[in-house]
Parts: sequence; C-alpha cells; structure tokens
Amino acid sequence: MIFWHFSVSFLNITLEGTPWTLLSLFYVTLLDVILLLFLLYIKESIDSVALSDDDDNIIAEDKLKSQCKKCGAQYMASSRYGTGNMRRHIKVCKRNDTRDIGQMMISRDTNSLSLGSIQYDSNKFRELVMACIVMHDLPFQFVEWAGIRAIHQYLYPDVDTLTRNTAKADVLKAYQREKLKIKAMFEEVSGRVSLTSDLWSSCISDGYMCLTAHFIDKEWRLQKRILNFCFMPPPHTGVALSEKIFDLLCGWKIEGKLFSLTLDNASSNDVSVEALGSQLQLKGLLPCNGEFFHLRCCCHILNLVVQDGLKHIDRAIEKIRESVKYVKGSHSQVRKQKFLDCVKLVSVGVKKGLRQDILTRWNSTYLMLDSALLYRRAFEHLALSDSNYKSCPSAEEWDKVEKVWRFLQVFYDATLVFSGTKYPTANLFFPSISQCYLTLKMALEGTDEYLRFMASMMWVKFQKYWADFSVILAIACILDPRYKMTFVELCYKKAHGEDSLEILLVRNKLYSLFDEYKSKSSHPTTTSVSSRPRANEATSYLESMEVESKLDLFKEFDDITSEEFSYAHKSQLELYLDEPKMSRNVNFDVLTFWESHQYRYPELAAMARDVLSIPVSTVASEAAFSVGGRVLDQYRSSLKPENVEAIICTRDWLYGDKDDNEYENTRELMKITQDIMQMSLKEETGEQTTVCSNF
Repeated sequence: MIFWHFSVSFLNITLEGTPWTLLSLFYVTLLDVILLLFLLYIKESIDSVALSDDDDNIIAEDKLKSQCKKCGAQYMASSRYGTGNMRRHIKVCKRNDTRDIGQMMISRDTNSLSLGSIQYDSNKFRELVMACIVMHDLPFQFVEWAGIRAIHQYLYPDVDTLTRNTAKADVLKAYQREKLKIKAMFEEVSGRVSLTSDLWSSCISDGYMCLTAHFIDKEWRLQKRILNFCFMPPPHTGVALSEKIFDLLCGWKIEGKLFSLTLDNASSNDVSVEALGSQLQLKGLLPCNGEFFHLRCCCHILNLVVQDGLKHIDRAIEKIRESVKYVKGSHSQVRKQKFLDCVKLVSVGVKKGLRQDILTRWNSTYLMLDSALLYRRAFEHLALSDSNYKSCPSAEEWDKVEKVWRFLQVFYDATLVFSGTKYPTANLFFPSISQCYLTLKMALEGTDEYLRFMASMMWVKFQKYWADFSVILAIACILDPRYKMTFVELCYKKAHGEDSLEILLVRNKLYSLFDEYKSKSSHPTTTSVSSRPRANEATSYLESMEVESKLDLFKEFDDITSEEFSYAHKSQLELYLDEPKMSRNVNFDVLTFWESHQYRYPELAAMARDVLSIPVSTVASEAAFSVGGRVLDQYRSSLKPENVEAIICTRDWLYGDKDDNEYENTRELMKITQDIMQMSLKEETGEQTTVCSNF
C-alpha cells in the first residue's frame, strides 16, 4: 500500500493539470490488481510446504492429501484422519529399503525376481509357531520362554506376544481343520479301509489307544493316517475295547468301509474283535461275513516263536556276549586300543561296530552275532595278544555261531519286511512266512543238535499260529503277479504234500471273495471268446450244390453231427491267473501294476485295492507311541488327553511322511549309536581314527 500511495503522489506531481489524469488513474488501478494477484500466488506457495520429512501435502479436489516423497503414494492428510496411515506406510514403503538392488529384486515369498518386501502377518506367525510346537514336540509354554520372546522381538519389534493358552487354541484349531480334510478324504476313497490298533501306557500309567487307518487312495498310493490317540480308562476288557473302537469309527463315519483289523496277540483283543465283528456284521458291513476281519500282528508272532528258541542259549553265544562286553564294557582305554590294533593288524575291511544285545530282544542277539562274526579274526588275535581275554570262542564254536546266525537271519529279514509302512505288506507275508516254515523243517531234519533243539522249541509255537493264520494273506500273494496261484500251491505242497485240503480252501475263498465284488460291481464281469462256426451263412448255396452234384461227400457230411461251439466265458480272475507270471528280479511295484490294469480288470482291481491295503503288523500304531512318549514326558505328564490327541494326530496329518522318514532314520541312528564306542584316544593316525569311530 505504501507503493500505491507513492505512485499516486508521483503521478499527481508530474501530471497535475494535464489531460492525462484519468489515464494515470487507470494505470495505477491495473498495477494494484497485478500486485494483489502476485501476493496471493506467494501465499499459496507457502501453504504447500511438506507436513513431515516423508510426506508432502498437496491440495487436490478440495481435500488435503499427503504424498510420500519416495514412492508417491497418497493418503488423506486431514486432521480427522490422523497420521497412522502415514506411519504404517513408512514401514512398508517399497522404496524405503536399505537393501541393495539385488536383494530387493528377489522376492522371499516366491523366490522370483520382483520388487517387493516382506510384510508381517500375525496369522502366519501364529501358524508357524503352531507348526513348530507340533513338529518338534515342544510344550505350549514354549511361546512364553524369555529366550524365544527375545528372538521374536529382535526379528520384529512389534511382534504379537503369545501365551500358552493362545498356542493351545491354535493347535486345537489346526486339529479340527485337518480332521475335516481327513473326513473328506475318506469320502473320496472308493475302496475299503483296514485298521491297526494297540494300547500304550504313559509314564504315569495312563492308558491310551492308538487307532490307525490304512487305505489306497484314488491315485493308487498307500496311505496311513492316525485316526485317534485317545485316553482309554480301565478296565481294558474286550467288551470295553470293542465299544471304544466302534464309537471312534462312528465318529469318522467309516464303519461301513472296513475290511480288516490287525491287533496283537493279547487275549482281550480276541474278545474285542469278535464283539466288534459281530456288531458290524449284524448290519452287513463286512465282506464275506467278516471272515477276514481279524488279523494277528505277524511281527509279534515271529517274536514269540524266536523267543522260545532262544530260551536256552548255547555256550558259544554266551562267549560272544562276554567278548563284546570285554571290549565295549571296559572303562580302560588299553583294552580298546589293543582290540583296535588287532583290527588294524588283521586288516578287517569293515566299519561296522560291535553290538551288545538285550536279553529280552532276540533281534539284538542276531545283530550281536552279525557284528561279532565280522571281527572273528580280530577276536582270535586278541586272545593271543591279551592274556586277560579268556572268553574267545573256539573254531568249532565260531562255526556253531555262524549256523545260528544264518538260521536267525531268515526270521530277522521277515520281521523287517512285515514292519514296513510305506509299501503293501500283505502280498509279502506268504513268501516270507513260508520261507520261515521251510527253514524250521530243514533244521528239524538236520544233523546239528543245537539247531534241531532250537527248531523243536520254535516249531510248537509256529504250528499254533500257522494253522490260525488268515487265508486272506494267501489271497494277497495270489494278487501279486510275480507269484499268483503257482507259488501258493508250491508252498502248500512242500508243507502238506500233494492234494492238500489247504489249497482247495484258498481257491474257494479266493473265488467267493471275487464273486462278492463282482456282484456289487456295475462293470461287465466276463470276457467272451467266440468260436462259433459260420456255416449257416452258406446253407442255401450248399443245398443247391447237393441237388446238382448228388455227391456222396455231402451225404457223409450230413451224417456227421455238427457241434456248435458255445461262447467260452472267462471271468477277470481266470484271465488274470491264466496270464504268465512276471519276473521277481525286476524292480516291481504291485500298486502300479493294478493301477495300469484297473480298466482291464475293474472288479479284480477293486478287490486287489482292498486286500493289498491290509497291514500285517501293528508297527504303524506302535510308532506313534514313541511320539507319545516325547509328548507325555516326566515334565508334561499332566497334559490333558484331548491336547495329547490333538498334538499327535495333527503331527501325523501334517508331517506324516516326514515322521516316517524320521522314524526310519531314528532306528538307523540308534543302530549306529549303539555301534559307537566312547573312546577318547589321542594321537591317533587317520586310519585308526576311522576304525575307532565305528566301535
């Protein structure tokens, strides 16, 4: 305004009394308007200053907004919206990253080249914590440990603080979610389900029942799922067990899909399976009137049989046990060093260590003999160099030990076959058990007195269970294209002679079971092979020739009675048995065979699907007890049964394959661990150290 007054005064002084007065006033007014517009522009520029270091405020569409300096993202900047959205954006801004460009281009989620950053997801975090608890047998209190919380806070300061109750709720939620998936899987299974069950006592003597389902899915893969690991209060009578199992089956809605139930040899199990089978058969839910419903654990049978034979141990085996104790049980490093020197001197080219047996486990005795025979020359040399070593077997005793080892090897190999859970075992039972049967007969008829004595002790128990074994396992062997009916007939002929009634029994049961599947199937059940003659098509032509020629050939032809060949009907089972057997020396998968032949033999493939899913041992349920022992240890013995079931079942459903591998690796690791002798020898050469680490 000072400038305006100055301009007016100057113009009045210089232009007063001139005709240009009105023009000068117009010029002053126009100059003032221009000055006012310039001042308004400056004010608007001052108001557009950034609200913070990270955001620039602009006015657009009459609403105040803020814009990120780095990525250009815009947010509402009015006071009523607050600044929380801007603060959260600063944490997740893609351009606000201190990593180099190479790290920013690799996405952690997809491992692909993309510009992105990891966002914290509380639900994902809780899911990972739940998986950690279930997978590694951790207590719910794990989330409250100060060290774990410190790690979480270091990785992400604003991480959610979890409590044991939250962790328990997440495990139970995952259990219910996976349970629904298992139920949906059972609804899609077209075949039947076989079960194994066993009882277990915790460290505080609480009884638990494990119920495991075995079935072949629509992709012809053998599946194993732990259905229940539930508390079983006393009394553990047969009736109580059958009621408990039936209630569990009804909860899963698979009582109408059962084929077999494998149990151990407890007397209460015989009562329970009889009561359960009768209850299911009243509703017509079992094939062949439940004749194949009950199976005994074959591993338990072999264990009972071999234990009877090892009740009276020969002196040679006692010397082997004492020799192993002499080398392994001593705290003196001198004896161990002497034995290592003997091993090096005789150049034993093995790295397998010595095994100490357990009196109540016959397979450990076999493994002890197996390892001791490898170091026979080392023990013999130790007897010459160490005067304190008095238990070295003689040459005759070593030969006797080798005979016992070979005798037990058949039963040990059969036990390993029966213990499998990743492959069908029903088709492998008959070949393995038949070999055990023939081994016993050969030992009974042999000249070795000790082997004959062992075989006689084992024969009584073996005969008891051989006569009681289920015919369904022979049928499973027939459904293996490497064996078929020929192998079963051969084994029965060697065991019972020609024309044994057992062969007829197996054949009758096989055809009756197939007829039941055939009656329930909608596929064509026969394959017709026609050999019908087509002479009628030329009847008129032949008659005309007969009239014309009157040859005796046609009169003779008329006298011959023509026999028309009817259709030759062969069932799918007969066609399968007539085909040549496959070689046993090739890498063969019986499930792959039936998957490729399911359209050629639909009814027979459906029967094979159910029969081959039968487990011949309860190893699957017993393997769950090792997990139960880690969950219910001395520090968590008061854990509620529903929480125990949720942890063990969820672990099996989510990480079952990994657990199976871990179980196999654990058994292998235990074997190796038992082989290692705790030696702290110093100043060893490289070769000596290698040998030492395996004893």
